[in-house]
Amino acid sequence: MHHFVKTVLVVGLGSIGRRHVGIIKNLFPEINIVVLRHKQCDKNDIDKLGLYKCVTSIDEAVATNPQAAIIANPAPMHIEVAKKLAKKGINLLIEKPISDSPKGIQGLIDTCSQNNCILMAAYNLRFLPSLIEFKTQLQANKIGNIYSIRSEIGQYLPSWRPESDYKNGVSANKHLGGGVLLELSHEIDYLRWIFGPIDWVKSHISKQSDLDVDVEDTAHIIFGFKNNSTLKRTHNLVAQLNMDFIRHDSIRKCIVICENGTLQWDGITNTVSFYPKDGKKWEVIFSERVERNYTYREEIKHFFNCIESSKAPLVSGVDGANVLRIINAIRESGTT
Repeated sequence: MHHFVKTVLVVGLGSIGRRHVGIIKNLFPEINIVVLRHKQCDKNDIDKLGLYKCVTSIDEAVATNPQAAIIANPAPMHIEVAKKLAKKGINLLIEKPISDSPKGIQGLIDTCSQNNCILMAAYNLRFLPSLIEFKTQLQANKIGNIYSIRSEIGQYLPSWRPESDYKNGVSANKHLGGGVLLELSHEIDYLRWIFGPIDWVKSHISKQSDLDVDVEDTAHIIFGFKNNSTLKRTHNLVAQLNMDFIRHDSIRKCIVICENGTLQWDGITNTVSFYPKDGKKWEVIFSERVERNYTYREEIKHFFNCIESSKAPLVSGVDGANVLRIINAIRESGTT
């Protein structure tokens, strides 16, 4: 199917870079994969991952003539690399968050539109069947007006990527774009996707644990949404979002309190449940377990599909930029 994409460049070979390489190999074995990283790959890696080439400079990378690139190095380095590739008309899928600050993103968006290349942000949760169903249910009429939203994400950082020491990872280090706000920015993206543009924020962000990190490990945020015509509500909607990477019981949930009951998405069990107004218990209305790579696979298929058919991606560069603008506002609100 993907006759147009013959060579893909993957920038960065950390855990997410490796995941993308494996998925492309699996889905499209005929595509050449070039990896760009700051140090040479060892022969083992090249063979094990089935790479076409491993390069250490952008010029070498561009010389392999990729039609698409996946930017998966640490967030503070995204924009610089992305801009150089966009100038060559290379289509871009940028890992979330698109950067560690909103600076330079508008420039990248402009460069992409001038050079006619696709810019997609890698918020892969948007491809999760249970979250899609949750959004569909909220737009259906049976739940009535929406009154209130609670979103929660938490997990214990050291057990998150057990194969590596958390202290050296991106999440723990400010200079690599770490901290819960950037690392768990999926929640901010899906809240915008489902409930519409965010109008204001109030927040408290802090480091509460004795983990060896130089970033915030906890954030309590309240969002106010602009009026969004696709959802039934009687007044301006407010959401509360709690994020952390210090709790031992992993959780990922969104609970929406509505006129006719309560609707809940559980991102760990991948279920949507409803507690009806006069009910006595939760009713599971959707449950579909997916294997870990499912959303990443769907995301890459969608990205390639957008390249083939020149259509706008489901998650745009503008979406990525908006999440960072909101994170900036959250940080400001946390200090003022």
